[in-house]
Amino acid sequence: MRYLEEIGQKAVAAKFVLQTLSTEKKDKALQAVADAFLARKQEMIDANAKDIEVGEANGMHPGMLDRLRLNDERIAGMAEGLIQITQLQDPLGEVLEQFERPNGLQISKVRVPMGVIGIIYESRPNVTADAFGLCFKTGNVVILKGGKDAIHSNIAITNIIRETLEKEGIPADAIQLIENTDRQITNEFMKLNQYVDVLIPRGGAGLIRAVVENSTIPVIETGTGNCHIFIDEEADIEKAIPIIVNAKTQRIGVCNACESLVIHEKIADKLLPALGVALREKKVEMRADEKVREVLPDCKAATEEDFGTEYLDYIISMKTVASVEEAIAHINRYTTKHSDAIITENKEHAQMFLQGIDSACVYVNASTRFTDGFEFGFGAEIGISTQKLHARGPMGLKELTTYKYTIVGNGQVRG
Repeated sequence: MRYLEEIGQKAVAAKFVLQTLSTEKKDKALQAVADAFLARKQEMIDANAKDIEVGEANGMHPGMLDRLRLNDERIAGMAEGLIQITQLQDPLGEVLEQFERPNGLQISKVRVPMGVIGIIYESRPNVTADAFGLCFKTGNVVILKGGKDAIHSNIAITNIIRETLEKEGIPADAIQLIENTDRQITNEFMKLNQYVDVLIPRGGAGLIRAVVENSTIPVIETGTGNCHIFIDEEADIEKAIPIIVNAKTQRIGVCNACESLVIHEKIADKLLPALGVALREKKVEMRADEKVREVLPDCKAATEEDFGTEYLDYIISMKTVASVEEAIAHINRYTTKHSDAIITENKEHAQMFLQGIDSACVYVNASTRFTDGFEFGFGAEIGISTQKLHARGPMGLKELTTYKYTIVGNGQVRG
């Protein structure tokens, strides 16, 4: 525990420096880190190769290996993410509200950093860069606890960031990585509320549930993605099939990939033959109810469990319904409140869906893959929040801030 206390103490010391940095100094440092990523990318690729080798030897799922892998393109994306953050407006100091009381007190509600943010995440080393960039721009210190699957990658990325910050005259402890991969350390980290202001889990359902149930630090819950697409009876099939194929197969190991289709029974005969061809071309296994299997007999029979599963694989469940209302009820029962979509040319049905679905992001005629900080224009994201307090959906800069009240008087005392 002493190991974690030292990390916490260093973080608290650094936060009082970070919250005073100018926007210009922060942006200059972020640009320097982006440049360092590109200049030293081979260090990261070599470290990542060790993690990939261990993952393959341990039989890691292909979807998880995809999340773990670093290459030139993904490192360039990490660098670009930091550069994009420099181009975003610094939210700190924004006056959210301002008013004067009858006694003359001037009260302002001002956006400020959270302080120290802890992030527990699994096999996605790009999270290390994203988390640093967003936390740093918002004046927050970040303590990272990555999974052992990505330990070599995370150490390499963190070392490059820390060395670059020192060159820029900024405390390296603006980012710290917990390098001890013992599970007990993770449990102890969740109790570090003396030093950590908020904890954000990023990973599978098991990790998120463990953090929510065991943390004494306030948690922002980032959820798993059992994402649905409902094909309404008035859907344009020429739009529907490319959207479905993109949402399911463009990248399978991500939380905004479509896992389940809900199909209006009146469009099933028209949609399913062409959709079946498109999904088979992508090697997608279809698990469907009886009505779908009447049209596509090669589908496997779907179980109740299938409708609630985030596969992160080339598998999709398919369910037929008789109305928009039934589709909404089915999705609200099985959704993880991440991202759900309707494909329809009927504006009334679209509006019913937008109002009825209880998820962070609800789409009309677009792929669920757009639930992403980059795509929303926020820059790199810290995660997709599926809860309802403080933050919901892609979490960018503003979601990593809180506020305080500043009160300016002229000698007032309370009677």
